[in-house]
Amino acid sequence: MAERDKPLLIKRYASRRLYNTETSDYVTLEDIAGFIRANREVQIIDLKSGDDLTRQYLLQIIAEHESRGENVLPVDVLNDLVRSYMVPGGGVMPQFLQSSFEMLRDSQSQMAETMTAMNPMAQIPGFDAMKAQQEAFLKAMTGGLGAGWPGGPRETPKAEKTGGEDLNEIKKQLADLQDKLSKLK
Repeated sequence: MAERDKPLLIKRYASRRLYNTETSDYVTLEDIAGFIRANREVQIIDLKSGDDLTRQYLLQIIAEHESRGENVLPVDVLNDLVRSYMVPGGGVMPQFLQSSFEMLRDSQSQMAETMTAMNPMAQIPGFDAMKAQQEAFLKAMTGGLGAGWPGGPRETPKAEKTGGEDLNEIKKQLADLQDKLSKLK
């Protein structure tokens, strides 16, 4: 299995610090959110007990974004989630949410494939770089809902793979703009 296909292992020490086992350095919740936005699966394990803490930390990331005024989930959805915990066995909400997100990812991929296949501009030199820039912009504006919203299935744009520094700079500028916009709300 390729290194990128395996979940990134993060170990939580007794001091509650989070340690990235791939890069041998400490990371923050925001770093973990960045890995996820880059379509990297993570697994967070308590070093002492071996317990999987991934779910707990992912919920904490969502809670922190909500507390900053970044409305991740509508209030009605949050109410439904709380209600689902009151139903013995958790009800159907978890399965419904998982299926809904899978359908969203699949439809995004299909739409991107259709648009690429039908787009005569795909033959124009430089189109791939332009498409990668558009994907980065959409990803930044949608908070990283998936690679290529609406651009393709969980893969890094070609310009990024070749170390496209211009693309990374644009991503940084868009992320800064998104932060400023979210603070205005």
